[in-house]
Amino acid sequence: MSDAPSPTTFDSESVWIGFDLGGTKMMAVVYDNELNVLGRKRRKTRDKSKDGVPTERLVETIHMALDEAGVHPKRVAGIGAGCPGPLDLNAGIILEAPNLGWKNVDLRSILHEEFHCHVEICNDVDAGVYGEYVQGAGRGARCVVGVFPGTGIGGGMVYEGHIFRGARASCMEVGFLQMATEGPAAGVGPVGTLEALASRLAISAEAAKAVYRGKAPYLAVEAGTDLADIKSGVLARSIEQGDKAIEEIVRRAAEQVGRGIGSLVNLLAPDVVVLGGGLAEAMPDLYLKETLKGARRNVLPSLRDVFEIKIAELGDYSAVIGAAAWVRQQARQLS
Repeated sequence: MSDAPSPTTFDSESVWIGFDLGGTKMMAVVYDNELNVLGRKRRKTRDKSKDGVPTERLVETIHMALDEAGVHPKRVAGIGAGCPGPLDLNAGIILEAPNLGWKNVDLRSILHEEFHCHVEICNDVDAGVYGEYVQGAGRGARCVVGVFPGTGIGGGMVYEGHIFRGARASCMEVGFLQMATEGPAAGVGPVGTLEALASRLAISAEAAKAVYRGKAPYLAVEAGTDLADIKSGVLARSIEQGDKAIEEIVRRAAEQVGRGIGSLVNLLAPDVVVLGGGLAEAMPDLYLKETLKGARRNVLPSLRDVFEIKIAELGDYSAVIGAAAWVRQQARQLS
């Protein structure tokens, strides 16, 4: 199959599908031409009764969403999929997705052969930022940068209506901005990166130490020292219940994220920086305040007033909306 997808014909009855493969659950949403929701289906990504994640499950999930919408598959004009891991964007191939158990999966061909429509894949964070640009916190902006702190720290950018990307690969690896010349590593890459210092996983590790030292009594009862249990919502409740040590850990991490954003503003001068992910959603006021403080400390004086930081508005739906809007745009350009 060639790098460039074939032109697609569509009309007022056409529908567009956004698909998100980025987490423990996969979600397919069917949209009309105005991106109004017609139907949706969310399922666990992995089928525990089988090894790996068969692509048949993905295709089946899309059919389930179409059934809920009451839409025949022949009406599908395009499918956009937000995917984790390294991608070959031009070929439509997922090169590797460890959480899915996939390597070199030609997702474009699989979906095209099943639905005979235009197919685009994009990085799941890029899809989320594009969703916020189209229908969320970045509406109307010329340049939107997205920073999504979670288990890691993802990033993306939309510039004048287009996802900012490399020739074949996604970019904006915000989590690997180097913030210090020493310190922890994030599993891969150099030490002292933003992800190593300020991701939810890094915060959870520091929070577990606070529990061990007897400085976080509420968190000790709810989660103990198990990193898998110290999630964003648990951290937020710990702070609400008065665990000052946890609050200080989160504030320091959010300020580090802000410093990273300041560096991005110095390079890109975006109109809007969108903060997404579990941490920002669980404690928006605290997280936004500290992030803005960090950004203003690191940004050039001439750029202090050119940007604003906003909390993402679309939650779990940002990537599916973005993927659907992206494939709709790409298909219309080819028609």
